[in-house]
Amino acid sequence: MSRVIAFNCSPRKDGNTAILLKAALAEIAAAGHETELVQLAGKPLRGCTACMGCSKNKDRRCVLPDDGLNGYIEKMCAADGMLIGSPTYFADMTAEAKALIDRAGYVGLANGGLYRRKAGAAVVAVRRGGAVHVFDSINHFFTISQMIIPGASYWNFGMGRNIGEVEGDEEGMRTMKVLGENMAWLLSKTGA
Repeated sequence: MSRVIAFNCSPRKDGNTAILLKAALAEIAAAGHETELVQLAGKPLRGCTACMGCSKNKDRRCVLPDDGLNGYIEKMCAADGMLIGSPTYFADMTAEAKALIDRAGYVGLANGGLYRRKAGAAVVAVRRGGAVHVFDSINHFFTISQMIIPGASYWNFGMGRNIGEVEGDEEGMRTMKVLGENMAWLLSKTGA
């Protein structure tokens, strides 16, 4: 059985981003894989300082005072696949998503490619515009980490502003279902 970890990088716990992630995770779980949703809302995750301590130590950890990131890296390493979800803020990902990607990414690269050949997919909530940029930015983390990105029936985003509105986006919810199915299929084919 494979394990998939999903990070909700929205400052709103259980908002539209979480709804989209849960829809994809439901399909992955239905295929027999273990899933977990980590919500970063209210967590004191800070950005990377480019101190390069992770490159020096090579101990699979960030040297900054631990604000939860090292536990997230452990979850990433233990998983066969990951989803990173963010709402769209000023046509970009949230500060939480950027901090997670920058710091976990540096640690992963500094330690010989910790996430190499794992499956990874971006999930984006959006009110109106900017979702493609967020989608691309998250996928840059996956590609530089040598991860495998499963596709879906459209770009992985759903539209809605107020909490729950994304459930009314039929195409967005269908895209999450297909993404979950494809992630589960990919994991079964790679033997993860």
